[in-house]
Amino acid sequence: MTKETSERAWIRSWPRDVPRSIQYPKFSLTRFLTDAASMHPEKTALLYTKDRITFHQLHSLAQKFGKALQDRGVRKGDRVAIYLPNVPDFIVSYYGALSLGAIVVAISPIYKENEILQILTDSKAKVLVSLDKLKSQVDNVRDQTGLELVINCSLNESLTEIAPTSREEAVADKVSMKTLLSNTVGFAGQVVIESEKDLALLQYTGGTTGAPKGAMLTHHNLVANAIQFANWLGLKTAAETHLAALPFFHIYGMTVALNVPIYTASGIVLIPDARDTDAILHAIDRYNPSIFCGVPAMYVALINRPDIREHRLNSIRVCVSGASPLPIQVQKRFEELTGGRLVEGYGLTEASPVTHVNPIDEPGKNRSGSIGVPISDTDARIVDVETGSTDLPPGKVGELVVRGPQIMLGYWNDPTESRLVLRNGWLYTGDIATMDSDGYFRIVDRKKDIINVSGFKVWPREVEDVLYEHPAVKNCAAVTAPDATSGEVVKVFVTLQDQYKGHVTADDIITFCKTKLADYKAPRIVDFRDTLPTSSVGKILRRKLREPSQE
Repeated sequence: MTKETSERAWIRSWPRDVPRSIQYPKFSLTRFLTDAASMHPEKTALLYTKDRITFHQLHSLAQKFGKALQDRGVRKGDRVAIYLPNVPDFIVSYYGALSLGAIVVAISPIYKENEILQILTDSKAKVLVSLDKLKSQVDNVRDQTGLELVINCSLNESLTEIAPTSREEAVADKVSMKTLLSNTVGFAGQVVIESEKDLALLQYTGGTTGAPKGAMLTHHNLVANAIQFANWLGLKTAAETHLAALPFFHIYGMTVALNVPIYTASGIVLIPDARDTDAILHAIDRYNPSIFCGVPAMYVALINRPDIREHRLNSIRVCVSGASPLPIQVQKRFEELTGGRLVEGYGLTEASPVTHVNPIDEPGKNRSGSIGVPISDTDARIVDVETGSTDLPPGKVGELVVRGPQIMLGYWNDPTESRLVLRNGWLYTGDIATMDSDGYFRIVDRKKDIINVSGFKVWPREVEDVLYEHPAVKNCAAVTAPDATSGEVVKVFVTLQDQYKGHVTADDIITFCKTKLADYKAPRIVDFRDTLPTSSVGKILRRKLREPSQE
């Protein structure tokens, strides 16, 4: 056995047709769209409601959007926030902003006012592209931000049907996407991008303390991860159709459902709401997608529909599930329905996000319950949790650390937090895992207290901070609870002020939280207690509350 194979056991399990190393081009992420438009101009890029947008049209719209921002004073390095679901406007804004060298900040459209304010303030975004139905939330926080321009989009507005409007409307500091594009002439000039240094994206995540941190992802990070993933799946250029139900504002969806298909000149079927199984099945019936990456909750929702066998799922060739553990029975059932392959992978925001995937085209090499093996040019180790440096042998439990071309530069304006997770070129994931003798990795537990709801991260602290705003709450703690659909949900333990005991219900607590948090962050289960377990210094012990004896 060579030194390489002894240190990287997964080489023995490596898929036959996937290169172990790839030469990644040193260019802007926008080159993906430029190349697709140049080589496949009339091929369909986007399918959305009644719109069918070609790569030539998409490239022109993105370039026009970039010019519109340039005309408004947006320059390289400025932050452009996108607060949208999966609609054509997201992609136009995304590639248009990147064409200027601006840095994209993606925000979930289900975030509430205090959540978007926090991100807009930290990133110092100059422009916000939002949905018209979210107007009131944006208006309520705008004066507290540095926003200079708000661009409103509509779910049902076609970007391919634009005509000039009044100049007065076009120069306002709040304008519709259609008006902006209608009054823009020409394309933006070329901007020099140093792909390994220049940021493409600030993607907000919990970091190690729970406070939102902007993971700084470069053009090179995102280019490399798209190429890595496309090679792993064996995607054919201009021959695939991707079902984009994963939200683009999430790093998993942004890479595998947006950047990857643009890189391979593949069609993208846009699904604005991942929970809308009617829309997903209608799109499958109509467009025959071959690639459908998702999270376990999506596959669970589909296989449990009583009419699932009435739909034509046999076009689906490849699915990769990420963000939370994939139940074996869900995997088997979905593969029976489609005749395709559904395998589990792993990633995290700080890694653009994909680092591990099970082999796709060799069923014997897929190991259910594992996250697979590291992808091209990616190294992984299991290290001792206490020392953070001692490598552990196969079968031993420790912290998963990874390195590769997809790893972030660090956290935005937070060198302390960056130093905690980036050490000597390795990203410390905070996930507790094992590696077997064949190089397959399994996630055992989380070093962090993070709660993972359908792939969306929820930090206990942010839920607890909201709970403490309720006048009835004396003490509280948020923990994870298992859920058949979402994988995990938020459960809270609450002690009440004496005068409120018997007068406040679980529904009251849940409703209160939903006014201040995205629905998935709000508790689904409320357990009222007289006391909560604490340490000798009075710290509430979430670990004790998670124990079965405390349920």
